Amino acid sequence: MPLAFPDTLRAFLPRRFRERRPRVAVVRLSGTIGAVSPIRPGLSIGGVAGSLERAFGMPGAKAVAIVINSPGGSPAQSHLIHRRIRALADEKRLPVIAFVEDVAASGGYMIACAADEIVADPTSIVGSIGVVSAGFGFHGLLEKLGVERRVHTQGEAKSMLDPFRPEDPTDVERLKRIQADVQDLFTSLVTARRPTLSQSENLFTGAVWTGRQALGLGLVDALGDVRTAMRARYGDKVDLRLVAEARGGFLSRLLRRGGAPGGIGSGLAEGAMAALEERAAFARFGL
Repeated sequence: MPLAFPDTLRAFLPRRFRERRPRVAVVRLSGTIGAVSPIRPGLSIGGVAGSLERAFGMPGAKAVAIVINSPGGSPAQSHLIHRRIRALADEKRLPVIAFVEDVAASGGYMIACAADEIVADPTSIVGSIGVVSAGFGFHGLLEKLGVERRVHTQGEAKSMLDPFRPEDPTDVERLKRIQADVQDLFTSLVTARRPTLSQSENLFTGAVWTGRQALGLGLVDALGDVRTAMRARYGDKVDLRLVAEARGGFLSRLLRRGGAPGGIGSGLAEGAMAALEERAAFARFGL
């Protein structure tokens, strides 16, 4: 990494050190969004705010690149991160480019939509613009075990969707109204941020596409990666400054270390982690 000299000293340096290279701040956002477990916290506004502030406050930065690897998760945390990126971009008047590597699905795609442009690898997974809630019902098991469930509440909806009691149609209807409201926000956000979306296909069904397919649908603006795209835009001498990565958690980091860097083992670990994190996200209400 090139040495960084204060502007007050630059005039006294040899010419090759006085050259100002275009600088781009890079932030990596990896993992499920929201609380996953006590030992594996996911992405949250509290966890990423510092990295975003440093990136947008980096002296001499021409742009901020957000590199995303996330299958989604909490609607609230996804929206909060999206809004913080937009607020900082407007405040600092810096362009934001999102780069999708393995996956930017659901809440991960909501965060990507905070960027002025989205660039994806041709094999990236993009989309999943929808809301999901999943769980299990254990009331039959309790009956077989001879266990009686006792719940006492103040407020008839306080034990809504209790997995140890038979499913109540009223609870399901209430949940669907909540999902519809979140989906409306999600759809409106994507439509506002992506005015060139294709009208030939319904993109709000929760389906996913590859990066190459997403390009034709207007979900992304280009195909590529952060190094190639930034060199093409700012020249071969562009200075990509990585800000401390905001990650999903311990298990995610552990699996990413398995296998040779850039090799098949590493790729399989990334894919396995994405699948596990997606299942974790789907086990509760989320994007």
